[in-house]
This record gives sequence, C-alpha cells and structure tokens, in this order.
Amino acid sequence: MCTSHAHEQCEAAQADAGRRGFLRATALLGAAATASVVLPAAGAEATPSAWRPDPDSRRFTLAVMPDTQYLFDGPSIDKAPVEASLRYLLEHGRDENIVFLSHLGDLTQNGTKAEVSAISEAFTLLDRRGVGYSVLAGNHDVRSSTTDQRGASPYLDALGPDRFAGRPAFGGASPDGYNTFHLFRAAGREWMVLALDWRLSPQGYAWAADVLARHPGTPVVLTTHELVVADDALSAYGQQLWDRLIRDHDQIFLTLNGHYWPAGRVTRRNAAGNDVHLHLTNYQNRYFGGAAMIRLYRFDLDRNVIDVETVSPWILGRAAKGLNELERQEIELSGDADRFTVGIDFAERFAGFAPEPARPARPVPRMLVPGTVAYWRFESPAGGTVRDLSGRGNDLAVVTVGGGSLGWSADHHPDQPGHGSLEFQGHKSPLRGAYLRTVDGAPLNSATFESGYTIEAFYRLPADWDAAHHAWSGLVGRTGTGGAAGKTGDDPDEPLATLSLSNDREPQWAMRPLNQEGIATNWGQETPLETWWHLAVVNDGRHTTLYVEGCPVVRNPKARSVGITSVGLPWLLGGYAYGGQIDQILHGRLGDVRIVERALPVTSFMNH
Repeated sequence: MCTSHAHEQCEAAQADAGRRGFLRATALLGAAATASVVLPAAGAEATPSAWRPDPDSRRFTLAVMPDTQYLFDGPSIDKAPVEASLRYLLEHGRDENIVFLSHLGDLTQNGTKAEVSAISEAFTLLDRRGVGYSVLAGNHDVRSSTTDQRGASPYLDALGPDRFAGRPAFGGASPDGYNTFHLFRAAGREWMVLALDWRLSPQGYAWAADVLARHPGTPVVLTTHELVVADDALSAYGQQLWDRLIRDHDQIFLTLNGHYWPAGRVTRRNAAGNDVHLHLTNYQNRYFGGAAMIRLYRFDLDRNVIDVETVSPWILGRAAKGLNELERQEIELSGDADRFTVGIDFAERFAGFAPEPARPARPVPRMLVPGTVAYWRFESPAGGTVRDLSGRGNDLAVVTVGGGSLGWSADHHPDQPGHGSLEFQGHKSPLRGAYLRTVDGAPLNSATFESGYTIEAFYRLPADWDAAHHAWSGLVGRTGTGGAAGKTGDDPDEPLATLSLSNDREPQWAMRPLNQEGIATNWGQETPLETWWHLAVVNDGRHTTLYVEGCPVVRNPKARSVGITSVGLPWLLGGYAYGGQIDQILHGRLGDVRIVERALPVTSFMNH
C-alpha cells in the first residue's frame, strides 16, 4: 500500500510494475512496445477451436466485465470497446483457459431498446462460438425503484433467459427471468455462477436459496450489481444480501459486483467460519467510460491462489494508431486494487460442503512392482518387528534409545498406498527415541544395486521440529562407514548411504557409489512443516536423480554413479549413524517405504 508521504512515487512504481505485469500476462508486452498488438481485427472472428476450455486443467480463468453504461448512452453508442474485449476472450481463450465471462450489470445507461439492442449485438460474438457467459440487470438497465418482479423490459427481451436456453452452461432462471445460474466444468469439477438482479425480491431470495440447495456440492461465484461499496465496507443492500443469502451458504466463496468506484475488496467470515471474498470492480469513472475493461480471475488449484489482473484490450489494440495522452495514462493505472492475488486453500475451503473423496488404500500386491526388494507400510502400531511385505525377508526390528518409543498415527500422505504412519519422537542431546533396522542376515544388507535402484519414502515433520534438536535425522539409510569399506574420500565416518533432512529441512541423498571414493550428494529444497512429502531417489545405473513430489530437484549431480557400497550391515528407517554409532533419530512421521532394484519412471512412483 502507498503511504501518504510517498504516494506519488509509490503510485508511479505500482503503475509501471502493474502495466508490465498485465501486458506480460496477456502476451501483449512486445506488441505494445512495437505498436502492433495481437488482437483480431474488427469483424474478424476466431476459429471454433480458439475457445475450447480444458475442463480438467487445474488452471482456468473467469473473466469479468463491469459497468459499460457510458458506452451505450442514448445517441452516444460505441460498442467497439466491448467487442474488443470479447474478441480478446476468443483470441486468448485457449492459452488463458477462459471458462466463463460474467457481466456485472449497468450494461447500458438508460435501459432503452436501442441501447440494449446495441450491446446485445456485441454479445453475438460469444453466442456464435458457444462461449459461456452471464449478464444481470443493474439499476441503469431497468427501473431502479423496482425488484426482480418488475415485469417486462427491453433488457429482459434481449438478454433474458430465452437468449441462453439450450446453451451448455445455462442452468436455469427464476420465474421472473431476472436471475440466472450457470454451470461450467473446470479443474475436474462443477462450478456455478449465480447471477442476481439489482434488487432481489423475497421470491428472488427463495429462488436463489433453492438453486443452492439443489447443487449442494458446487462452489459458487455470486455476481450482482451492488454489494461492496468500498474497501472493507458493504452497502446497505449489500449487507442485506450478506445477511439473507451469502452468510449462511458456505458454497459462496467469492462475490463480484460493480456499481460503485473505485475498486475495493472485503473479506467476511461466514456462518461456517470460512472466509468469503467480496470484490468490487468498476471502471466507468476512467477514460472512455472504462473502455469495457475486463478483469481476469486466474484460478490455480495447485498453487491455491487466484491471480487477478485487469486488462483493456481496446486501449491496447489502439497502440498501432498511437495512444493519446489519456489512453497512455489509463494504460498505466494498474495498482494493487486491480492486480492482486487471493490465497485460497480450495480443498480446505470446500471441504465443508464438497469434501474431496479420500483416495482409498491400495492393496499390497499392486505396489510390488517388478524388482521390489523391500516394502514396508505402517497401517497399525509397530510391535517388535515390522514385516517386509515384498516377501524378500527384509524385516525390520525396533530399536529403542534412552527409553524412547514409536507411536502410530492414521495420518498419511493423501496419495500414500497405505493409510497409516509411524511417529518417531527423536531428540538429540540427550539422544533418545526409537528407530527401525533390518534384521541380521536380511538380503538387503548386502545388496549393491549395480543396475540401478529406486528408494521412496513419505514423511511429515511436526510444528515443534527444530534444527537444534532434530536436524540431520535419517529417513532411510544404510549403516557401515566409508572407512570400513576402504573408501576414505571425504569424511570416512559418514554412513555409506543416507536419505536425511538437513537443518533447513532439505532432503539430502548422500552415499558412496561403487565407482568412486568420495560421497555423492543430491539436494532438495526446504520442505515446510506439517505437510506430507513424497521423496524418490532414482538411479538408472549411471546417474542419480532426487525427486520431491515427483518433481526433479535442481541439485542433481551429473557425475557417473554406479550402485551403493555395502559392508553387509543393516539398513535403518528413522535413524542416522555416524562413525558406526546411532547419532540422530527422526522427529516426525514416516509413511510407506519401498526399495526397488531398478530405476522407476515417475508414473510408477507410489504417489501415482
């Protein structure tokens, strides 16, 4: 935010960053710089394949167009800015994965037949391509003193439910025709846009509540003309809408409205205790009545964010002719009210009404891929021995230190085959806890993996993990030292192999290959606490790659690495040995662990 004493400098910096940001995002930065933008010419239309949203991609865009009334005002009608924005959607529908457009009302200034007909004609650009969109009446589109029970109007004739009947996204309308709902698929699920009239009647409230009740598991974006009046403030009618509809319907997670200016945001906690994001967007006070600017809500369910940007395709499209002074000022207006990010943990936010189904446990035989030499899972508390489910005899024995013990939890990585984990309670200085070791004579103890290997593990560190007491604990490792194996390069007291967690919670695979004296290491990035992680170390007989959540890390050495040196001693789970003695014990939860004597592709990892 700008402070008062440096407002001008801060605003200038925001404007420059914002302008370049949204130009980059719309692939128009170079075009604007060279006065040649990538927009269809007037009258041109995109091919049918230009707008075909991907219903399964976890990244998609909802476009929003607020008050366009000054472009359709009596004898002053100019639909070119609206058409430029709509052509933008057609042109960029694929690369932006644009799934829907919502107009927020006040399409026109006076609601006359001529005004409504003009903007109606502009929207035929979307009609011809089957693009999903919604409109709603603002106070300038209808008699402002009326509710949705007002009856006939030019708006209803041209933009009522008859226009949308039979369209794939159209869900239905209230009996009066002024309220509609629309359904689209994105990120593999159904979403709803609930488009409500300027003023709801009691019948309108009842209809909206019924629509929500008939779609209990669908996340909802509510659009209406008036709700937020300024940052952190609702209008009197907006408060009524909150009290009578939004607050008690947890499905509504985002609301969008126009009417007032400048742009603003409110976050309110609903009756279920969840945040609802309420956004005001309106640019009619800007040059050329806002020039039909569109706001792009880019949903990213992997990053758990909505990135919001504001674009004026009409102004950008005029760059080839040279921008006038006011257009140049307008293109630079992109502060934090119009370009921002909303963080939403979508799975958690929707869990109360549409929880994601838990992935069921997968049977052991399915996890025994060819070459599996050890597989351990912890679906019940550990006794004295944990059986190797591969059938190769690499069972584990529990070893306690300083009176420590192993706990058990049903907690597990959402993509873990087994539903359970062991809870290690290690502590250094004084050393205490419990860990697991392969039994004497286990075939794994002498295996050298000359043809390659894959080692996988799931882990989660608790909130009280701290580097002073818990750093450098091992998840999976082999005992025996470099010195004992006759390999004295680097520190001869380090173990022959260990998949450990550094003081910065970075996973590290450190080991001595058969073909070199020194220690080879692969490093991952810091892994946050209270989050389940999947690690995989893959060696194809030549090189080793460390994967975090199926993604290769940057610090994977290119040096040739063959096999794992052995002196016939046990492997450890949850323990790290230095100089042949246990030195640190894991403080955290450990889920399924699997070792395979060949390189597996990512698609065969346990989290797939």
